[in-house]
Amino acid sequence: MPIYYPDILDQRTPARTFTYGDKDVMLYALGVGMGQDPMNETELPFVYEKNLKVIPTAATVLAAGARASANAGPAPQMPEGHRPSQINFLMVVHGEQKVELHKPLPTKGTFTVEGRTVGAYDKGKDKGAVVINESVWTDENGEKVATLTSSTFARGDGGFGGPSEGAPEPHKVPDRAPDMSVDFTTREDQALLYRLNGDRNPLHSDPESAKRSGFPRPILHGLCTYGITCRAILQAVTDFDPDQIKSHQARFSAPVFPGDTITVDIWKDGKEISFEARVKDRNATVIKNGLTVLR
Repeated sequence: MPIYYPDILDQRTPARTFTYGDKDVMLYALGVGMGQDPMNETELPFVYEKNLKVIPTAATVLAAGARASANAGPAPQMPEGHRPSQINFLMVVHGEQKVELHKPLPTKGTFTVEGRTVGAYDKGKDKGAVVINESVWTDENGEKVATLTSSTFARGDGGFGGPSEGAPEPHKVPDRAPDMSVDFTTREDQALLYRLNGDRNPLHSDPESAKRSGFPRPILHGLCTYGITCRAILQAVTDFDPDQIKSHQARFSAPVFPGDTITVDIWKDGKEISFEARVKDRNATVIKNGLTVLR
């Protein structure tokens, strides 16, 4: 099924209710490397239920799959007479991710999430398409808790006749030297742990699957690297206070292999914190155009 434009802009996923608890919060924190030193009392509150804190980017996994894009999962809801679109998921790459928190994430709760497509951009028949999806969490009082926005580069779906320009521009990091840099060494088994948050794509666990995809071994989840950049902001900027973070966004640019050391470069400009991440040993920039906005 191809992309139909502009019908895709009216495409939504059915509202879905989900619940998470302290175990889910702690598992995510462990998955992005918190708690490796059990005597580190600044990280302990993220992995221990006493005075538990929630990493803001945990919103990407706490819905346990309910963050499905408007092009996947249950049959999309469409106005009468509109045609549902479906992209080729064998040819997609996660391009960008943003988490905006309308209030700090609680350590547990029941929420409703609903997704929709907010943009589709045609790069050409042989160049693919960019599809932007949004999912919104509301709490039991109907108040907004979080808005998650992701862009997908659909390599096999160009030429559908939509606009080629107008997609949001990536955040530009300052052209000066970083104000600080933080190093995190990922564990060899980090992808095996992180996948327990819900993404069990064998690309991250099965050596044969990774080789078929062109990698010498399984790669780390992009959203795990994204979470590590948020961990860097917590450590370097907010003194491990997650309530200071209003939003966190970034663009994925290269894979990370479990065991890599990730260097997060950080620029501070008031409440705007820019960042990028790289693996120095491979001279690879793995996260670009990062922006954290503080409350």
